[in-house]
Amino acid sequence: MKRRIQDPMANVDMPAGSTGQPAPDASPNTARANTARPNTAPPSTARPGRVRAVRPVGTRTVLAEVSGTQDVLALQAALLDAPLPGQQDVLAAAETVMVRAESPAAARRIGQALLELDLTAPAEQAGGLVVIDTVYDGEDLAEVGQLTGLGADGVIAAHTGQVWTIAFAGFAPGFGYMVGENQALEVPRRSSPRTAVPAGSVALAGNYSAVYPRQSPGGWQLIGRTGAKMWDLDRPEPALASPGHRVQFRAVRDVVQMVTEPSDEATKDSQQTDSQQALPATTSGLRVLSPGIHSLIQDLGRQGHSALGVSAAGALDRASLRRANRLVGNAPSAAAIETVSGGLRVQAVGDQVLAVAGAPSALTVSTPSASPDAPETGETQNGETQNRQRTVPVAAPFALLDGEILTIGVPDAGFRSYVAVRGGVDAPPVLGSRSTDTMSGIGPKPLAAGQLLPTGDAAESGVVGSPEIQPDYPSGGVTVLDIVPGPRADWFDQAALDSLCSQDWTVKPESNRVGMRLQGTPLQRSRTGELPSEGTVAGAIQMPPEGLPVLFLADHPITGGYPVIGVVVDHQLDLAAQVPIGGSIRFRIAPESAAPASSPEQTSPEQTPERKASN
Repeated sequence: MKRRIQDPMANVDMPAGSTGQPAPDASPNTARANTARPNTAPPSTARPGRVRAVRPVGTRTVLAEVSGTQDVLALQAALLDAPLPGQQDVLAAAETVMVRAESPAAARRIGQALLELDLTAPAEQAGGLVVIDTVYDGEDLAEVGQLTGLGADGVIAAHTGQVWTIAFAGFAPGFGYMVGENQALEVPRRSSPRTAVPAGSVALAGNYSAVYPRQSPGGWQLIGRTGAKMWDLDRPEPALASPGHRVQFRAVRDVVQMVTEPSDEATKDSQQTDSQQALPATTSGLRVLSPGIHSLIQDLGRQGHSALGVSAAGALDRASLRRANRLVGNAPSAAAIETVSGGLRVQAVGDQVLAVAGAPSALTVSTPSASPDAPETGETQNGETQNRQRTVPVAAPFALLDGEILTIGVPDAGFRSYVAVRGGVDAPPVLGSRSTDTMSGIGPKPLAAGQLLPTGDAAESGVVGSPEIQPDYPSGGVTVLDIVPGPRADWFDQAALDSLCSQDWTVKPESNRVGMRLQGTPLQRSRTGELPSEGTVAGAIQMPPEGLPVLFLADHPITGGYPVIGVVVDHQLDLAAQVPIGGSIRFRIAPESAAPASSPEQTSPEQTPERKASN
């Protein structure tokens, strides 16, 4: 598939939008922020055809600022044609290009190299015209009419009366940022994003319009809805409209769902899914008796697809996934089950070797009696045990014989557990990964009762591993996470940065794999206006106008339009994933000498049972 420019302005739960350059660094915390920005070029040196400045985004990513769309396209083209040493991924946005590196040292080298590049604008490409039928009855239509002074009818006329061009893609697969022919519909994003925007919602933010390809969080103003399928992996080109395409919206009275004929392979997969409970008894794997609260198939994610609007996803606690796979003799990236807060029950179909890592929980193995209604306690009949139970340890391999049932209890600490089976879970890969991306809907569906998970061939060793010692997990105290300020710490004064790091933030129930929503004393921005959307990373602390942080996790949108005040260091993301709902987090500025451990598992989490002042 041809790689395309992606993304300007999306947002975790809040896509973005707006034009105009950010104001120069002038806030009271500029000096402090710049101490962590060795690659930042002074604004006075900027000129067209060059990178204006480079800002660190956490420890392994840098953000290059340029003078406009042409320089964005030129820089992206240059990095794709001749990747810099250590470069892993490139993501273009409205006025920035984000580069992901393989290590902190590589990120520093890339930052310096970006400042020395000469940019030559690539030739522009024009796409075809896509007509999208739209019912204009959105929740925010009246408010948009007031904000623009056009009234509801005027908004509809302005939206349908011009041709929109997709400049970038991002936020989620199929989400294209469309630029109109005028600025008549320029409106701000909502001050508080919705936790769920329906699929097909037609929206506005800044000078952009877009269509939400699936239900997801979002902060744009909703003016209508469409049945057009913006993203479909069964099509040769999954995106209905890609960067360069022109779009014409057409007002209609009713939505007509646009569908595509599924491919033969998709039909086969669907038939397999529908008949999961009827698979032959000889099939080897794990049958799900109860999925618990939320259980998913995860591996180490699908890297390098941000240009398609696809985030990496994958296990939130990568170290625990690797540990569980290592214990059963699998490759580190083998697919396993990620489950939260206990409750998962699986039954062996054929003899299996399992290991559970992550949140320490009671693991019970039982042999059910012939009667499915019999209690799973040790009953005896004629001197024989009809229902046997035993316990097995966490972070150790064990056999689950044919018919035996594993039950995972509520964790004593932490939040997420990982169940690996020798051979790995054999789910169909999508874009090179078996992981479930809850933001985009890519990958296997959440586990359901009765589902059979077949085992694959991911075992790479003839033996299983020895029991391992796990790190400490959050258990009622305050979990301290180190952060690198920026890339947009200059949107906040010193008092706001101090407030971020001096208070305990509570993880709200609305949190999920996309991001952790935090409750505390709101922070105030020192700037007004809108930030053109730019690339984001897992660990980014995004600040909506309401002042309550959102800590992005693995399923985050690839771009965001709210300023990121800081980024959790990469090697502590596993620890962040183990903080439960209702748990407490405190942020701390990472020492300049801090560097990620060579392996996430070598990092000991720091927790404070009592509250202490942070620096």
